[in-house]
Amino acid sequence: MNSEKELIVLAGPPSVDDYYSDIKDELRDFHIAYAKQVAERDDVLVLVAEQDRAAYADALGEEHVVIAPQLDIWMRDFTLSSATSPMMFRYTAAGQGGGRNGQKTADEVQEDFAELIEEAGVKFAESDWLNDGGNFVDDYAGRVVVSRKFLADNNATEKQAREYLTSLPNVDHVAFIDADEQGGLEHADGVVAFVEPNVLVINSYTEDPAYAEKLKADLRAGLPDVTIHEITTPYDGSTIYDERFGSACGLYTNMLVTPERIYFPQFGIPEDAEALASMREWTSKEIIPVQSGGICQMGGGVRCMSWQVRGETAKRMLEWALAQQ
Repeated sequence: MNSEKELIVLAGPPSVDDYYSDIKDELRDFHIAYAKQVAERDDVLVLVAEQDRAAYADALGEEHVVIAPQLDIWMRDFTLSSATSPMMFRYTAAGQGGGRNGQKTADEVQEDFAELIEEAGVKFAESDWLNDGGNFVDDYAGRVVVSRKFLADNNATEKQAREYLTSLPNVDHVAFIDADEQGGLEHADGVVAFVEPNVLVINSYTEDPAYAEKLKADLRAGLPDVTIHEITTPYDGSTIYDERFGSACGLYTNMLVTPERIYFPQFGIPEDAEALASMREWTSKEIIPVQSGGICQMGGGVRCMSWQVRGETAKRMLEWALAQQ
């Protein structure tokens, strides 16, 4: 296996926005616990506001913390899609709650991040096509899953979108799926996850077998010879931080997958053990349980919080972070 470390970059809550104030302590606790687990195996950086630096640095060590506050915490969505061929799609208005000012705010969030990585000397491709990183699920071996929101956002047919996506580096096959909840983000990473090349884990939809069959048919249509595993899905939408984004509680598919490891959400419920056992049957990768019950009501978790970086991009980001110390 490739022994190269992955770099995982997280962002603390922005100091200029009260949106996260009621859950700021839970977010900090999640970031610190998660980052500690990553630091034992991979590389990790947390981008924070100046007033939060001491709290994070005391827990993680100064080398893992940089004063470079971002305008949002969901690094997956507004950063670079694909760790192997970094691409910046235009971040969508839905990522900022939609509405009249959604696209303006989304552009501001992404432009702030772009300034940071340009300062770091990161090289990346840019696209005018709209898509969030949470709606780009790839196996690093040429296969990608996106929801059909990608078609609606870009006023494109499936044929046009497939032709465009397969013109990108390291994309050979694309599956378009219907999101399991229409409206809002409609991200594919709340529905599916690649655990190995051409091996997918999907939510189980025992209460909606018609949707489940359509999902599997769409995946097989776009990904020749794909293997599909259904994981227990004790979805819990009883507590939601923001009704525009739903909940990620009970969604094990929002895992973060690297070449050698999987950072796997846990929710403090009995089904956690079943989900872990299933994963260890389906992949030989190391599975690292990450407690996510304190933040899943926000609509995301392990994957949504994380910008994955490797190769030359990781090298430049780590050198940049060192220069900030």
